[in-house]
Amino acid sequence: MKKNNDKIKTTPQSIKLENLHFSYGKSIIFENIDFELSKDKITCLLGISGIGKSTLLRCFAGLVDLIPPSKFSGFQEKPAYMGQQDNLLPWLNVLHNTLLGSKLRGEKKDVLKAMEILEKVGLEKYAQQKPCRLSGGQRQRVALARTLMENSSLVLMDEPFASLDALTKHKLQTLTAKLLQNKTVLLVTHDPLEALRLGHRIFKMAGNPAEIYEMDFPLDIKVPRDTSDEKVLNAQAKLLNSLFLDSTS
Repeated sequence: MKKNNDKIKTTPQSIKLENLHFSYGKSIIFENIDFELSKDKITCLLGISGIGKSTLLRCFAGLVDLIPPSKFSGFQEKPAYMGQQDNLLPWLNVLHNTLLGSKLRGEKKDVLKAMEILEKVGLEKYAQQKPCRLSGGQRQRVALARTLMENSSLVLMDEPFASLDALTKHKLQTLTAKLLQNKTVLLVTHDPLEALRLGHRIFKMAGNPAEIYEMDFPLDIKVPRDTSDEKVLNAQAKLLNSLFLDSTS
């Protein structure tokens, strides 16, 4: 396990936050944090509730004003974002929910591209359906399609599958790994197994103020990983124990 201050090795092409500070009232959430996302890889971030994971993700999204000497580098576009709630508009059908970003920006709607993405997530037959006619897993697939429609090379995901049943979650994890294989992804999660299935790199936030640690497990590089693999199961036990110790400290 490598501590944030132990100079985590960075990649030549990466997206970085450096010297990051964040306080809430008089409470320092984190300070002097350096964190980088490897290009075209899935980076998973875990930690106990309230530690600051979502705040860190919001910093990458540009939703938190950075105070010098904090700085953000390696990315100029607007990132795509997918949260725990699908946030579908109930009065719009699946197709128009997928096209929502274009509509809000006043851009021309690319219906053909949207239908191609809906086909990839297995929802092309539901394009004219309203969200109320969909299951929870289908609604999250629409949210994934809407995220892909943004066509950003940086994708930020804040516990996007937390509300789903185990089987649906497993299917969507696999689909996400396939569709985002050429994207730089930050996935915030509470689920150690999810991180171990999907993460090329796995980090944990812990402490007060919080610091970031890279979790180094002997896992296959290719994702999604097999959840029955002995190495994955052993890593899950170690990661669960580490998070448990954090919650009791």
